[in-house]
Amino acid sequence: MTFQRSLVTTALPYANGPVHIGHLAGVYVPADIYVRYLRLKGQPVLFIGGSDEHGVPVTIRARKEGITTQQVVDRYHNLIKRSFEEFGISFDVYSRTTSDIHHKFASDYFRKLYDNGKFIEQVSEQFYDPETQEFLTDRNIRGECPRCHAQGAYGDQCEKCGATLSPDELINPYNAVNGNPLTKKETKHWYLPLDQYQQWLEQWILEEHKEWRPNVYGQCKSWLDGGLKPRAVTRDLDWGIPVPVEGAEGKVLYVWFDAPIGYISNTKEVCDANPDKFGKWETWWKDQSTRLIHFIGKDNIVFHCIVFPAMLKADGSYILPDNVPSNEFLNLEGDKISTSRNWAVWLNEYLDDFPGKQDVLRYVLTANAPETKDNDFTWSDFQARNNNELVAIYGNFVNRALVLTGKYFGGKVPERGELTDYDHEILDEFGNIKTKLEDLLEGFHFREAQKEAMNLARIGNKYLADMEPWKLIKTDEARTATILNLSLQIAANLAIAFEPFLPFSSKKLRGMLGMPEVNWEHLGSTNLLPVGQPLGEVSLLFEKIEDAAIQAQLDRLARIKKENEEKQKEEELRNWRPAPVKEATNIDEFDKTDIRVATVLDCQPVKKSDRLLQFTLDDGMGGRTILSGIAQSYPDPSVLIGKQVLFIANFPPRKMMGIESQGMILSAVDADGKLVVTTVSDTVKNGSQVG
Repeated sequence: MTFQRSLVTTALPYANGPVHIGHLAGVYVPADIYVRYLRLKGQPVLFIGGSDEHGVPVTIRARKEGITTQQVVDRYHNLIKRSFEEFGISFDVYSRTTSDIHHKFASDYFRKLYDNGKFIEQVSEQFYDPETQEFLTDRNIRGECPRCHAQGAYGDQCEKCGATLSPDELINPYNAVNGNPLTKKETKHWYLPLDQYQQWLEQWILEEHKEWRPNVYGQCKSWLDGGLKPRAVTRDLDWGIPVPVEGAEGKVLYVWFDAPIGYISNTKEVCDANPDKFGKWETWWKDQSTRLIHFIGKDNIVFHCIVFPAMLKADGSYILPDNVPSNEFLNLEGDKISTSRNWAVWLNEYLDDFPGKQDVLRYVLTANAPETKDNDFTWSDFQARNNNELVAIYGNFVNRALVLTGKYFGGKVPERGELTDYDHEILDEFGNIKTKLEDLLEGFHFREAQKEAMNLARIGNKYLADMEPWKLIKTDEARTATILNLSLQIAANLAIAFEPFLPFSSKKLRGMLGMPEVNWEHLGSTNLLPVGQPLGEVSLLFEKIEDAAIQAQLDRLARIKKENEEKQKEEELRNWRPAPVKEATNIDEFDKTDIRVATVLDCQPVKKSDRLLQFTLDDGMGGRTILSGIAQSYPDPSVLIGKQVLFIANFPPRKMMGIESQGMILSAVDADGKLVVTTVSDTVKNGSQVG
C-alpha cells in the first residue's frame, strides 16, 4: 500500500524523573532521525510525544519527596520537555496525560468500549496493606527475589538479576513504601479480553508483519504462543483518570490503557491548535492512507503490538501500527541503567557538563544503538568517537576545505576545471550516497545509515590528504581550485547527509558554506555550491574532549556505585525477614542429631579452595577436623581460634579437597547473607551435648 502521510509516536516517559541516555538511544534519537529524514524529503509527517503522568512511579516519587503528585509531574514534565528541545528532538507536539483534552478523550474511549460490551468484569485477590487500607500495584510491592534471592526485588522485576516477576512469586512480600507486611483482598476490575483477539493478532502480526524487527516479532510470537489472557484496564488508585462507570469509585484507568490513548489525544490537541498546518486529527488516526509508526523500547513491545492494537480493534475505526521499530536496552559502563539507583547519564546534567555538545551524544548513541541486542555506553568510547571520528575525520575535513579556500581563493567557491580519473573515482564513491542512506533509513537501520554518512567524510578526508592542495597551490592554482571545489561540494553533501543525525552541526556547517536550506533530493549532487559563492565565518565543527572531563564522569559513577552498595546493604538489613519455618518435625527426629560443643584450636583456609576453612577442634573426645564452606564470611579465620562452637558430631565422615571432614560446624545466615558461626555464651566442657 502507498501511504500519503506518516504519524510517528514515541513512548511516553514517566514524569517521575529526568530522561537519561537510555531513553535517548532507545527511542527518541532514532525517531527524530526518521522524522527529520521524512521532512527533508518533503513528506507529510506528524511527530507526537508527551509525558506519562499517571501510574505508580510518579506517586512513589511524590511520597519520597513529601510533595503532591501534581507537583512532581509538573516539575519533571517541564524538565523532560526542555531536555528534548535542547537535544533537538523535533516533536510537533509534546503534551501530557494530565491535560484536560487527554482526560476527556481517554475517559470517552473507555466509556465507548464499555457501552459496546468490549470489557469483562472480574473479581480477583490482590495484595493489600491493612494498615494504610490500600491495594498495591506491582511496583509498590517488594520482597525477596525467588530467582537470585536478592532482597528488595520489585513485584514486576528484580533489578539485580533482571528476572521478570509477578508479586505472587516474591518471598515475604511487603509494602515498598513503609515495609508493612501484606495480605490478599478481593477487588473488582474491568478487563480487556485479549484472548478474544488471539486469532486476529496471530494473523495480523505473524502473517502480515514478518518484516518487523526480529526482537519485536519474536516477543509477540512468544506471547501469542503462550495464549493471551484478559488484561485489567483499571486499578485501585487515587491518582489517574477516574473510571467513568457507576460503582467504580476509588478506581482509575490503568496506566497502560490510558497512556497510548495519549498519542491520539495529543494529535487532537496539536491539530485543533493548528488546523491549517495539520488538518483534522481523524485524518491521522482513521485514514487508511496514514502510516502509523511507534518508536519504543523493548519493555513496551507487548503493549504497543498486542494490547494497544487490541484496544484500537475493539473500537473499530482506527488504523493500526504499520511498524514498531523497538530497540533493546542501553547499559552504562557494563551495568543496567537504573533510575532508582541513579545509575544513568541524565540529559540535563550532560548539558551542564558538556555544553553545546548535543550532537556528540546523538552521534555516539546512534553509533552504539541497541538495534538488535543490548549495547553498552562507556565514557572511553564516547571520548574516542568524538576525538577520532567527529574531530579527526568529519571536522578535520570540513575545516581544511574551508580554511584552504579562505586562504587561497578569498573565501569564495573556486572554479572547477577538467576532472582527472581520480576525481571521477571520488565522485563515483559518494554519488550513490542518497540511495544507500534511503535504503537504510527506510529500513530503520540508523546505526548503519550514520556510518554510511561518516564514510562520505572519510572519502573527503582521504581526497584532501591524497591531493595535498597546500603543496599544489605553489605550482598549479587551477588544479588546486578544482580540488577545493570538489571538497566543498562533498562538505555540502555532508550537511545534507548528517542533517537527520546531527542537526546542530549541520546547521552550523550550512552557515559556513552559505547554504540557507537543504533538500534531500539534492544529496549526491556535485553542484550544490555555485562558483563564486562566498563562504561564511569558519570555526571548528567539533572540539576535542580531554581526559579530565571523562575522568570526572567516571569518578561520579564510582561514587554512585559505592553509595548504591551501601544503600543495598542498609535495605537488606532493614527489610530482612526470617526464613519460613520448615515443615513440622518431632523430638524423636531432633534427638537423632548429636550437637556438641568444642573449642577451636586452629582455623586455616584450605589450599586451592576459596570457600573452605579447616577447623581443628578440641571436642573432649580426642579431637577432630571439620571443613566448613564459610571462608567468604571469615577473611581472617584466626578470629575464631579460642571460641567454643557448636558442631554436629554424628554426620558420617566426608572427604573434601583430600581432607576428611568429621562433622559439620553450625552457622546462622545473617540478614546480609553472611554466615556467622554459632557459639556459646558461657564456658562449658568440650564435648557437652546440646539438647
